[in-house]
Amino acid sequence: MKTYGLIGKTLGYSFSKSFFERYFSENEIDAQFVNFELASIDEIKKVFNQDIAGLSVTIPYKESIIPYLDNLSIEAKAIGAVNCIQFTDGQKVGHNTDAYGFQQSIKPFLTNQHERALIFGTGGASKAIAYVLKNLGIDVLFISRDPKEEKHFSYAEINDHMLNACKLLVNCTPVGTLDYKDSKFDLPFEFLTSEHLVVDLVYNPPMTDLLIKSKQQGATVLNGESMLKHQALRSWKIWNNQL
Repeated sequence: MKTYGLIGKTLGYSFSKSFFERYFSENEIDAQFVNFELASIDEIKKVFNQDIAGLSVTIPYKESIIPYLDNLSIEAKAIGAVNCIQFTDGQKVGHNTDAYGFQQSIKPFLTNQHERALIFGTGGASKAIAYVLKNLGIDVLFISRDPKEEKHFSYAEINDHMLNACKLLVNCTPVGTLDYKDSKFDLPFEFLTSEHLVVDLVYNPPMTDLLIKSKQQGATVLNGESMLKHQALRSWKIWNNQL
């Protein structure tokens, strides 16, 4: 029996384990999926010493995992974040399937109104989202609790002018996740309209406070479930050398 798994810090909410266990069962695959909760990234060495066929990576380790890998795919290197580890020819190779998953999930919803986007968060997930949007020709601004770079703004700076200019909003933070300490966004929702597309990478609960309040303003809303399914299946193909 092959073993696949997910590394992260707190994985009780994880999508991957239930998804892959169902996938293995439905396709009669002799494999198991294990959650590896790591208090710090250094503990990854213990996981690597086991017989693992493939790993997914979630917050907060999508960037800090990179020094522990032997190589990166072209996309993972460009993005600067890894969410999929392939074991091949004795090497640990980092890939990024978040970008593919996000692009597949958002394609049906994009219109010519979505020329600029606000991305909430600056971690590994936001890097993949920004990579996709920039490749689609969409200008990106980041919202951060501690903005220090160009095109980075604080939550307090979000106003009607910014939301009128940016018709695409993407939450890449854990805010809103079931049992997470922060469940609500400090956002002037009254400036959202039916022209806005609001995407929350959180999928549990399926309708976060961000999505509920955005929908009340007429915005189109999308949670992270479709993206997670697309990225998970692409990871499976990478682990099994099917790409």
